[in-house]
Amino acid sequence: MRIDVLGLQAFVSIAERGSFHAAASHLNLSQTALSHRIRKLEEGLGTQLLQRTTRQVSLTKAGIALLPKARRIFDELGSSLDELRLDAREASESVEVGCLPTIAMRCMPEVIAKFVRRHEGIHVRLHDNSASEIADKVQSGEAEFGITIVAANRWDLDLKPVVKEPFVLVCQRSSPLAAETSLTWSQLEGLPLVRISAETGNRILIDDALGSRRETLAWRYEVQRVATAVSLVRSGIGCTIVPQLALDVVPGDDLVAIPLRSPTVSRTLGIITRKGLPLKPAARELLSLVVEALKKERLAT
Repeated sequence: MRIDVLGLQAFVSIAERGSFHAAASHLNLSQTALSHRIRKLEEGLGTQLLQRTTRQVSLTKAGIALLPKARRIFDELGSSLDELRLDAREASESVEVGCLPTIAMRCMPEVIAKFVRRHEGIHVRLHDNSASEIADKVQSGEAEFGITIVAANRWDLDLKPVVKEPFVLVCQRSSPLAAETSLTWSQLEGLPLVRISAETGNRILIDDALGSRRETLAWRYEVQRVATAVSLVRSGIGCTIVPQLALDVVPGDDLVAIPLRSPTVSRTLGIITRKGLPLKPAARELLSLVVEALKKERLAT
């Protein structure tokens, strides 16, 4: 059954003010229009709600029963609309972005600092997650866009490649390998290596590029995060293979990154957004700053 909101509004206004004249004035209606709304409501309900005389208006038994329910409807509707307004205001004052942890550490501090200098009243929330988690957050609308690895894309997401980032071998500066300008994968055989978990996009890219050759390498250790792998290298237990920017975000000069070849393995970094849904102006500006920062890294063309 369709709810006659205008009729209920007229009924409540008359009941609370005790006259058609006062209710019509409050609703900015003529008394004829107000009477029409009440008549239509009563006809729809099949019962009389008001008793009107030349001196006063009173509620019938049905009207007395309906009044608290009608008030509750408008109270709940008002609360819902207030919540929507608050959500809309908060959404307009914030931007949420998904980002790979290495990119979050390397590029985003400068990007966010530049953005908030232009927009002091806008809050930025950064989700530094894995590639699959970033896709989930963009897909659900929790994040406006994501900075992630370009891989098999989801049907409802748009993906724009930006730069390529090579994988490098990270070792201690005191290692005999540190003097090399580049290394082949065959030179790593027998070298103790720290491996990234198979659940990450980085591991998948390396495994796919190496094929069966990956099993000839001495993967002695396995961790979940790139930063942890680099920390283990610093402890002296072995070397690791990570995206180039991972070393840039780790403080200290006791580690070196050596390019790998035969094959060269890289990951393409790009921006994902929800297909067919335009970004808010603030998110568009933040996105342009992100793309500018990534291109400044001069990782690859």
